[in-house]
Amino acid sequence: MKPANEFLIKDEQVFSGALSCRGCGWSLLVRHLASLLGPDTVYVLPASCFSIISGPYPLSELKANVVHTLFAAAPATATGIRAALDRQGKKDTIVAVLAGDGGTFDIGLQALSGAAARGENILYIVNNNGAYMNTGIQTSTATPYGAITTTNPGVGYKKTWPKDLMGIIAAHNLPYAATCSLAFLEDFRKKVKRARDTEGFRLLMIDGPCPPGHKTEPGDSIFIARLAVETRLYPLFEIERQHYKLSYKPGSFVPVDECLKHQGRFKHLFKEENKMLLEDIQSHTDDNWNKLLAMEKLAHVLGEF
Repeated sequence: MKPANEFLIKDEQVFSGALSCRGCGWSLLVRHLASLLGPDTVYVLPASCFSIISGPYPLSELKANVVHTLFAAAPATATGIRAALDRQGKKDTIVAVLAGDGGTFDIGLQALSGAAARGENILYIVNNNGAYMNTGIQTSTATPYGAITTTNPGVGYKKTWPKDLMGIIAAHNLPYAATCSLAFLEDFRKKVKRARDTEGFRLLMIDGPCPPGHKTEPGDSIFIARLAVETRLYPLFEIERQHYKLSYKPGSFVPVDECLKHQGRFKHLFKEENKMLLEDIQSHTDDNWNKLLAMEKLAHVLGEF
Protein backbone atom coordinates (compact mmCIF):
# COMPACT_ATOMS: atom_id res chain seq x y z
CA MET A 1 0.00 0.00 0.00
CA LYS A 2 1.24 3.48 -0.88
CA PRO A 3 2.06 5.82 2.05
CA ALA A 4 -0.55 8.46 2.82
CA ASN A 5 1.65 11.30 1.51
CA GLU A 6 2.56 9.53 -1.75
CA PHE A 7 0.51 11.92 -3.86
CA LEU A 8 0.92 15.13 -1.88
CA ILE A 9 1.76 17.95 -4.28
CA LYS A 10 4.94 19.58 -3.02
CA ASP A 11 5.15 22.37 -5.59
CA GLU A 12 1.72 23.77 -6.37
CA GLN A 13 1.39 25.04 -9.94
CA VAL A 14 -2.14 26.40 -9.47
CA PHE A 15 -3.48 29.31 -7.46
CA SER A 16 -6.30 28.90 -4.95
CA GLY A 17 -9.83 29.99 -5.79
CA ALA A 18 -10.83 27.95 -8.84
CA LEU A 19 -14.29 28.75 -10.19
CA SER A 20 -15.32 25.09 -10.46
CA CYS A 21 -18.47 23.49 -9.08
CA ARG A 22 -18.13 21.44 -5.92
CA GLY A 23 -16.98 17.92 -6.76
CA CYS A 24 -15.77 18.87 -10.26
CA GLY A 25 -12.95 16.73 -11.60
CA TRP A 26 -11.28 19.59 -13.48
CA SER A 27 -9.65 21.14 -10.41
CA LEU A 28 -8.12 17.88 -9.18
CA LEU A 29 -7.07 16.95 -12.71
CA VAL A 30 -5.29 20.25 -13.30
CA ARG A 31 -3.61 20.32 -9.87
CA HIS A 32 -1.88 17.00 -10.50
CA LEU A 33 -1.27 17.63 -14.20
CA ALA A 34 0.32 21.06 -13.61
CA SER A 35 2.46 19.75 -10.75
CA LEU A 36 4.03 17.29 -13.20
CA LEU A 37 4.31 19.58 -16.23
CA GLY A 38 5.73 22.52 -14.30
CA PRO A 39 5.70 26.27 -15.04
CA ASP A 40 7.44 25.97 -18.43
CA THR A 41 4.16 25.03 -20.09
CA VAL A 42 1.72 26.80 -22.39
CA TYR A 43 -1.88 25.70 -21.87
CA VAL A 44 -4.37 26.09 -24.72
CA LEU A 45 -7.99 26.30 -23.57
CA PRO A 46 -10.87 26.01 -26.03
CA ALA A 47 -14.42 26.79 -24.92
CA SER A 48 -15.14 24.35 -22.09
CA CYS A 49 -15.80 24.27 -18.37
CA PHE A 50 -12.11 24.86 -17.71
CA SER A 51 -12.00 28.01 -19.83
CA ILE A 52 -14.36 29.42 -17.17
CA ILE A 53 -12.82 27.65 -14.15
CA SER A 54 -9.34 28.97 -14.96
CA GLY A 55 -10.66 32.53 -14.71
CA PRO A 56 -11.30 35.38 -17.17
CA TYR A 57 -8.40 37.58 -18.27
CA PRO A 58 -6.33 38.86 -16.49
CA LEU A 59 -7.00 36.15 -13.89
CA SER A 60 -5.68 32.60 -14.19
CA GLU A 61 -5.72 29.54 -11.96
CA LEU A 62 -2.55 28.20 -13.57
CA LYS A 63 0.96 29.40 -12.74
CA ALA A 64 1.91 29.24 -16.42
CA ASN A 65 1.00 30.79 -19.75
CA VAL A 66 -2.63 30.34 -20.83
CA VAL A 67 -4.09 30.92 -24.29
CA HIS A 68 -7.87 30.94 -24.69
CA THR A 69 -9.05 29.94 -28.15
CA LEU A 70 -12.12 29.04 -30.18
CA PHE A 71 -14.08 25.84 -29.62
CA ALA A 72 -12.87 24.14 -32.79
CA ALA A 73 -9.39 25.64 -32.94
CA ALA A 74 -7.43 24.29 -29.95
CA PRO A 75 -5.18 21.82 -31.86
CA ALA A 76 -4.55 24.39 -34.61
CA THR A 77 -3.75 27.09 -32.04
CA ALA A 78 -1.45 24.69 -30.20
CA THR A 79 0.27 23.86 -33.49
CA GLY A 80 1.06 27.52 -34.09
CA ILE A 81 2.32 28.01 -30.54
CA ARG A 82 4.53 24.91 -30.85
CA ALA A 83 6.01 26.20 -34.12
CA ALA A 84 6.70 29.65 -32.63
CA LEU A 85 8.38 28.17 -29.54
CA ASP A 86 10.53 25.89 -31.70
CA ARG A 87 11.63 28.87 -33.82
CA GLN A 88 12.74 30.56 -30.59
CA GLY A 89 14.69 27.50 -29.53
CA LYS A 90 12.28 26.72 -26.68
CA LYS A 91 11.85 23.08 -27.61
CA ASP A 92 11.59 21.96 -23.98
CA THR A 93 8.51 24.08 -23.32
CA ILE A 94 5.42 21.88 -23.21
CA VAL A 95 2.30 22.81 -25.16
CA ALA A 96 -0.79 21.23 -23.59
CA VAL A 97 -4.42 21.45 -24.68
CA LEU A 98 -7.08 21.23 -21.93
CA ALA A 99 -10.39 20.47 -23.63
CA GLY A 100 -13.79 18.99 -22.86
CA ASP A 101 -15.55 16.23 -24.75
CA GLY A 102 -17.64 18.68 -26.80
CA GLY A 103 -14.53 20.37 -28.15
CA THR A 104 -12.85 17.02 -28.74
CA PHE A 105 -15.38 14.38 -29.81
CA ASP A 106 -17.46 16.86 -31.80
CA ILE A 107 -16.53 20.44 -32.68
CA GLY A 108 -12.76 20.03 -32.52
CA LEU A 109 -12.44 16.54 -33.99
CA GLN A 110 -11.25 17.65 -37.44
CA ALA A 111 -8.48 19.87 -36.01
CA LEU A 112 -7.57 17.13 -33.52
CA SER A 113 -7.24 14.57 -36.30
CA GLY A 114 -5.15 16.96 -38.40
CA ALA A 115 -2.69 17.67 -35.59
CA ALA A 116 -2.46 13.97 -34.73
CA ALA A 117 -1.90 13.00 -38.37
CA ARG A 118 0.88 15.60 -38.68
CA GLY A 119 2.53 14.30 -35.51
CA GLU A 120 2.57 17.72 -33.84
CA ASN A 121 4.54 17.77 -30.59
CA ILE A 122 1.47 18.50 -28.44
CA LEU A 123 -0.01 16.96 -25.29
CA TYR A 124 -3.80 16.84 -25.61
CA ILE A 125 -5.89 16.34 -22.44
CA VAL A 126 -9.62 15.71 -22.76
CA ASN A 127 -11.77 15.82 -19.65
CA ASN A 128 -14.66 13.57 -20.67
CA ASN A 129 -17.71 14.38 -18.58
CA GLY A 130 -20.11 13.16 -21.20
CA ALA A 131 -21.96 16.31 -22.32
CA TYR A 132 -21.65 20.05 -22.99
CA MET A 133 -21.79 20.80 -19.26
CA ASN A 134 -20.61 24.42 -19.43
CA THR A 135 -23.49 25.54 -21.66
CA GLY A 136 -26.39 23.63 -20.13
CA ILE A 137 -25.81 19.85 -20.19
CA GLN A 138 -26.51 19.26 -23.88
CA THR A 139 -25.79 15.89 -25.50
CA SER A 140 -22.40 15.30 -27.11
CA THR A 141 -21.18 12.22 -28.96
CA ALA A 142 -19.42 11.28 -25.71
CA THR A 143 -22.73 11.13 -23.82
CA PRO A 144 -23.38 7.57 -22.62
CA TYR A 145 -26.24 5.53 -24.03
CA GLY A 146 -29.31 5.91 -21.82
CA ALA A 147 -28.27 9.20 -20.19
CA ILE A 148 -30.68 12.13 -19.93
CA THR A 149 -29.50 15.57 -21.06
CA THR A 150 -31.32 18.83 -21.72
CA THR A 151 -31.44 18.14 -25.46
CA ASN A 152 -33.32 14.86 -25.12
CA PRO A 153 -36.94 15.91 -25.75
CA GLY A 154 -39.57 15.19 -23.13
CA VAL A 155 -38.69 12.10 -21.14
CA GLY A 156 -36.24 10.97 -23.81
CA TYR A 157 -32.70 9.72 -23.31
CA LYS A 158 -29.59 9.22 -25.44
CA LYS A 159 -30.37 6.33 -27.80
CA THR A 160 -26.97 5.90 -29.44
CA TRP A 161 -23.63 4.69 -28.08
CA PRO A 162 -20.82 7.18 -27.45
CA LYS A 163 -18.14 7.64 -30.07
CA ASP A 164 -15.01 5.49 -29.64
CA LEU A 165 -12.57 8.38 -29.45
CA MET A 166 -9.68 6.19 -28.32
CA GLY A 167 -10.23 3.89 -31.28
CA ILE A 168 -10.17 6.90 -33.61
CA ILE A 169 -7.00 8.18 -31.95
CA ALA A 170 -5.37 4.74 -32.16
CA ALA A 171 -5.98 4.74 -35.91
CA HIS A 172 -3.61 7.74 -36.17
CA ASN A 173 -0.74 5.49 -35.08
CA LEU A 174 0.31 7.78 -32.22
CA PRO A 175 3.35 7.23 -30.00
CA TYR A 176 1.19 7.33 -26.86
CA ALA A 177 -2.44 7.65 -25.74
CA ALA A 178 -4.20 6.49 -22.59
CA THR A 179 -7.35 6.66 -20.49
CA CYS A 180 -7.10 7.85 -16.88
CA SER A 181 -9.29 8.17 -13.79
CA LEU A 182 -9.00 10.56 -10.86
CA ALA A 183 -9.95 7.65 -8.61
CA PHE A 184 -6.65 5.96 -9.58
CA LEU A 185 -4.14 8.75 -8.96
CA GLU A 186 -1.03 6.57 -9.10
CA ASP A 187 -2.02 5.35 -12.57
CA PHE A 188 -3.03 8.88 -13.60
CA ARG A 189 0.27 10.46 -12.55
CA LYS A 190 2.27 7.65 -14.15
CA LYS A 191 0.51 8.23 -17.48
CA VAL A 192 0.95 12.00 -17.30
CA LYS A 193 4.70 11.49 -16.79
CA ARG A 194 4.81 9.06 -19.71
CA ALA A 195 2.93 11.50 -21.95
CA ARG A 196 5.09 14.41 -20.78
CA ASP A 197 8.29 12.60 -21.69
CA THR A 198 7.08 11.31 -25.07
CA GLU A 199 7.78 13.17 -28.31
CA GLY A 200 5.00 13.78 -30.82
CA PHE A 201 1.24 14.01 -30.53
CA ARG A 202 -0.10 12.24 -27.45
CA LEU A 203 -3.53 12.22 -25.85
CA LEU A 204 -4.90 11.46 -22.40
CA MET A 205 -8.64 11.04 -21.80
CA ILE A 206 -9.80 11.57 -18.22
CA ASP A 207 -13.13 10.42 -16.79
CA GLY A 208 -14.52 13.75 -15.56
CA PRO A 209 -16.87 13.77 -12.55
CA CYS A 210 -19.57 16.45 -12.99
CA PRO A 211 -22.15 16.66 -10.16
CA PRO A 212 -24.53 19.11 -11.94
CA GLY A 213 -24.50 17.16 -15.21
CA HIS A 214 -24.42 13.66 -13.79
CA LYS A 215 -26.92 14.56 -11.05
CA THR A 216 -24.68 13.30 -8.25
CA GLU A 217 -23.63 14.44 -4.80
CA PRO A 218 -20.36 16.45 -4.90
CA GLY A 219 -18.80 14.26 -2.23
CA ASP A 220 -19.42 11.12 -4.31
CA SER A 221 -17.36 12.14 -7.37
CA ILE A 222 -14.31 9.96 -6.72
CA PHE A 223 -16.44 7.08 -5.40
CA ILE A 224 -18.46 7.01 -8.63
CA ALA A 225 -15.33 7.42 -10.77
CA ARG A 226 -13.88 4.35 -9.07
CA LEU A 227 -17.08 2.40 -9.72
CA ALA A 228 -16.91 3.34 -13.40
CA VAL A 229 -13.55 1.56 -13.60
CA GLU A 230 -14.55 -1.40 -11.42
CA THR A 231 -17.69 -2.01 -13.52
CA ARG A 232 -15.59 -1.73 -16.72
CA LEU A 233 -17.75 1.14 -17.94
CA TYR A 234 -14.55 3.17 -18.11
CA PRO A 235 -11.57 0.85 -18.73
CA LEU A 236 -8.05 2.06 -18.01
CA PHE A 237 -5.60 1.29 -20.82
CA GLU A 238 -2.68 2.59 -22.86
CA ILE A 239 -2.15 2.66 -26.62
CA GLU A 240 1.24 2.75 -28.29
CA ARG A 241 1.30 2.66 -32.10
CA GLN A 242 -2.12 0.93 -32.17
CA HIS A 243 -1.08 -1.65 -29.59
CA TYR A 244 -3.29 -1.83 -26.48
CA LYS A 245 -2.38 -2.62 -22.88
CA LEU A 246 -4.88 -2.67 -20.00
CA SER A 247 -3.61 -0.74 -16.97
CA TYR A 248 -6.08 -2.19 -14.49
CA LYS A 249 -8.21 -5.32 -14.46
CA PRO A 250 -10.94 -5.46 -11.81
CA GLY A 251 -10.54 -8.44 -9.51
CA SER A 252 -14.22 -9.36 -9.57
CA PHE A 253 -17.32 -8.75 -11.64
CA VAL A 254 -19.29 -5.65 -10.64
CA PRO A 255 -22.47 -5.02 -12.66
CA VAL A 256 -22.86 -1.65 -14.37
CA ASP A 257 -25.95 -0.76 -12.38
CA GLU A 258 -23.76 -0.40 -9.27
CA CYS A 259 -22.26 2.70 -10.90
CA LEU A 260 -25.33 3.98 -12.75
CA LYS A 261 -27.70 3.91 -9.76
CA HIS A 262 -25.79 6.74 -8.06
CA GLN A 263 -26.32 9.11 -11.01
CA GLY A 264 -29.58 10.96 -11.47
CA ARG A 265 -29.10 11.09 -15.24
CA PHE A 266 -29.73 7.31 -15.29
CA LYS A 267 -32.56 7.06 -12.72
CA HIS A 268 -35.15 6.23 -15.39
CA LEU A 269 -33.21 3.06 -16.26
CA PHE A 270 -34.29 1.51 -12.98
CA LYS A 271 -37.99 1.58 -13.81
CA GLU A 272 -39.42 -1.82 -14.61
CA GLU A 273 -40.27 -0.87 -18.19
CA ASN A 274 -36.63 0.08 -18.87
CA LYS A 275 -35.02 -3.08 -17.54
CA MET A 276 -33.89 -4.05 -21.04
CA LEU A 277 -31.86 -0.84 -21.33
CA LEU A 278 -29.70 -1.84 -18.38
CA GLU A 279 -29.19 -5.24 -19.96
CA ASP A 280 -28.14 -3.56 -23.23
CA ILE A 281 -25.61 -1.39 -21.39
CA GLN A 282 -24.21 -4.42 -19.56
CA SER A 283 -23.92 -6.38 -22.80
CA HIS A 284 -22.22 -3.49 -24.61
CA THR A 285 -19.80 -3.01 -21.70
CA ASP A 286 -18.93 -6.71 -21.67
CA ASP A 287 -18.35 -6.71 -25.43
CA ASN A 288 -16.08 -3.66 -25.23
CA TRP A 289 -14.06 -5.22 -22.38
CA ASN A 290 -13.62 -8.47 -24.30
CA LYS A 291 -12.48 -6.49 -27.34
CA LEU A 292 -9.84 -4.72 -25.24
CA LEU A 293 -8.65 -8.05 -23.83
CA ALA A 294 -8.34 -9.42 -27.37
CA MET A 295 -6.37 -6.38 -28.56
CA GLU A 296 -4.06 -6.62 -25.54
CA LYS A 297 -3.47 -10.30 -26.30
CA LEU A 298 -2.64 -9.43 -29.91
CA ALA A 299 -0.11 -6.81 -28.75
CA HIS A 300 1.48 -9.43 -26.50
CA VAL A 301 1.69 -11.92 -29.36
CA LEU A 302 3.35 -9.30 -31.54
CA GLY A 303 5.88 -8.60 -28.82
CA GLU A 304 4.70 -5.09 -27.94
CA PHE A 305 4.53 -3.73 -24.41
